[in-house]
Amino acid sequence: MEMGPEVIGSRTFGGGPVDTVRQQIRTLLEEGPLTTKEISSAVRKPEKEIASHLEHLKKSLHSEGLRLSQVPAECRVCGFRFRKRDRLKAPSRCPVCKGEAISDPSFRVEDG
Repeated sequence: MEMGPEVIGSRTFGGGPVDTVRQQIRTLLEEGPLTTKEISSAVRKPEKEIASHLEHLKKSLHSEGLRLSQVPAECRVCGFRFRKRDRLKAPSRCPVCKGEAISDPSFRVEDG
């Protein structure tokens, strides 16, 4: 008995060439904004590994006229938004209230 391709979400696996991790991440981010935690669970890779994939994806998107957009992290205590932060990793502490309850930044692919 022959098995056909397995469909997970909107992606098909097992019926042809499998997407690389970066291709999977790009597809997810084209569908809408996600945090590194959400990306990590979707592609089943450690969160630390996702940051390096995002850095590389940012460069490859630029060459195609697209960009990796970041929705800034925000302090859940005082509401401070980390607008000028370029690093992809979430900050550990708020510079205003010193609180550590920080929402993770989310990412999406947009036209350049």
